[in-house]
Amino acid sequence: MSLKQLIHKCINNETKAQSELYQLYSSKLFSICLKYSRNYAEAEDNLQDAFVTIFNKISQYKHKGSFEGWLKRITINTALQRYRNQGVFEIIDESKIEVVEVTIDDDFDISIDFLLQIIQELPDRYRLVFNLYVMDGYSHKDIADMLKITTGTSKSNLARARMILIEKIEAYKASLNSQSL
Repeated sequence: MSLKQLIHKCINNETKAQSELYQLYSSKLFSICLKYSRNYAEAEDNLQDAFVTIFNKISQYKHKGSFEGWLKRITINTALQRYRNQGVFEIIDESKIEVVEVTIDDDFDISIDFLLQIIQELPDRYRLVFNLYVMDGYSHKDIADMLKITTGTSKSNLARARMILIEKIEAYKASLNSQSL
């Protein structure tokens, strides 16, 4: 069955087609949910909510652009919806933003599991901006629009997220060095 046929059957609420669509895309979309969630259980909830939205709005997909890209946008927006209007973000004066350059020793290997763990441990506002900017390539203007914050707040939250991640990586490196002594 072609993707177009699968989408058409999902529009007609055919559960077998919905199940097939879920099987095709759930693992990719779950990895997105993990990036934007505090933990595994919250990621599962976000995935479930994203698929409910996908099935409710699938008739709005116009076969222009990537279907997978459309699914990813819905998934990201679903995860972000949990944080909108919760007062997660504080507005920052752009004139007080300090630019932080981040460098990590290229010879040091960090496991993807450790990296995901420390990203998930970031406070919500930092984790969301970090993932949107670094992992998904959104601009600060786009992030500001998505999260209903200023571009300055986005920039500040990104800088703070980077500083926290560097501190955690440096602490991790130090603990490994002390164990090898």
